[in-house]
Order: sequence, then C-alpha cells, then structure tokens
Amino acid sequence: MTATTASSPRTPDTRPTPTWMSMTHNRFVVEVKEFVRSREQMIFIFAFPMLFLLLFGSVFGGQVLEPTDVTFAQYFLPGMIATGIANTGFQSLAMSIAIDRDEDVLKRIYASPLPTTSFFAARIAQVLVVSIIQIAVLIALGVAIYDVALPTDAGRWWTFTWVFLLGTAASTTLGFAMSSLLRNAKAGSAIVTPIVLVLQFTSGVFLVYTQLPVFLQRFAEIFPLKWLAQGMRSVFLPEDFAMAEARGSWEHPATAIVLTLWVIVGLFLAIRTFRWMRHDDH
Repeated sequence: MTATTASSPRTPDTRPTPTWMSMTHNRFVVEVKEFVRSREQMIFIFAFPMLFLLLFGSVFGGQVLEPTDVTFAQYFLPGMIATGIANTGFQSLAMSIAIDRDEDVLKRIYASPLPTTSFFAARIAQVLVVSIIQIAVLIALGVAIYDVALPTDAGRWWTFTWVFLLGTAASTTLGFAMSSLLRNAKAGSAIVTPIVLVLQFTSGVFLVYTQLPVFLQRFAEIFPLKWLAQGMRSVFLPEDFAMAEARGSWEHPATAIVLTLWVIVGLFLAIRTFRWMRHDDH
C-alpha cells in the first residue's frame, strides 16, 4: 500500500506591496548611510567650509568694507553658504555618481525594481538634508564667532528659502549632468574642482565681488554661484549694504530668473546625458 502525503497549502504572501514613497524612503536611507560612511565626503562637505570660514575670518575678519559697517567675516559667511550649496549639489554629487558608475552600482540599481525616479528623488533629498545641516553649522559659527545677525523678519527668511531651493535645484541638476560628462571617476577631481575654484574666486565667495575687475564680474554673472551668493548676502547682511553691490541693489528678480534658467538647463542636460553604465561598457 503506497502512502500518500497531502501537499501543505501555500502560505499567502501578506507582505504589503512596496509603494513609490516607501522605495524612495528606503533608498534615501541607503544614500545617507553611504554618505556618513564616506569620510572623504564628510570632510569635504562639512570640514572644509568651516575651516575656510575660520581661516579667512581670522585673517581678514576685522576689516570693514567701506562705506558700510559690514566686516569681511560677515560678508564671507553668505558666500560660504552659497558655495557649500554648490559643492554639495554640484561637485560632490557629480563625483560620487561617477564613482558609483565606475563601480557598477548604478548598473545594478538600474537593473533592480527600484524606479529611476525614486533613485533621483532619494539623491536630491540627501543633498537637501546635507545642505541644511551644513548651512546650520556655518550660521552657528558665524553668529557665535563673527557676530553675524540672524534675520528677524519673515521676508528675509522667505528670500533665504527660495534662493536656497533654486540654488540647490540648479546645483543638483547640473551635478547629475556633469557626472555623465566625466568618463571615469578619476577624472572628476581634475575636471570639476578647477571649475568650482574659478567660480568661487569670481563670484564673491573668497573675494569681495565689487573689487574684482569688471570683465570677471560679467563672466561670473553668467553662472549661478554669483547669484546664489548675492541672494544669501541679501538675507544675512544689512539692507543698506545693497548699495554696495555692483548695481546698487540685491537684484532679486534677476537672481530668480538666472537660477531658474540654470535649473532648466541642468534638467535638460541631465535628462539627455545621464548614463547608468560606464562609458566603456557596451
């Protein structure tokens, strides 16, 4: 007599189906963990701006910018906030994505069930969080050491919000686009770093913008960092300092227009050029 065994019924899968939001959140957590584990990125994003702020503030901080009462240290803080946003959204993002492409991380992500929009949303969210923490640390140093006065009216904080968001959007989209122009991760530092340094020295970050030759001022006006730095100065410096700007005003409409145009340009280039696989991977 042959024994028969009844097959046990299959246990139904009761796990909830992942949503776009849950997958994006999970990817964001991974991105943050990878950022925290990368000591090079942590030093570049947090330590360098603080060291520059302390160094330049110590050397030139007591100098007063005529005809105002603003010290160089107070002038320097908004520029460091602006370049911190650019470094996080453009330089660091472009180089980290190039590294992920070289190591086939992007290739594996592209082959996974993760929606591509979730990947980009998670990276943008990570840039936003890191930038906010970085800015908070820089502002705390400026207030504690260099007597920078925080804005007290809602209008200035609204200016800070839209300048920060537009500047971050422009930097991030351009970072995605630049990452695909780098043929490999090793080329990142050699190509991206000089671009950032030139813009920092011509956009009113390391030097007072109005003390630069006029042709360098016109050159800087083409790119977003100059407008990002000027927008941040309008938040943290006295209102009468606007008269010391190149055109005697904060030029908020021009700032919004230029930054928005660069968001559009960066988005167009990122969509057209972004690569998930290495250049030599066919």
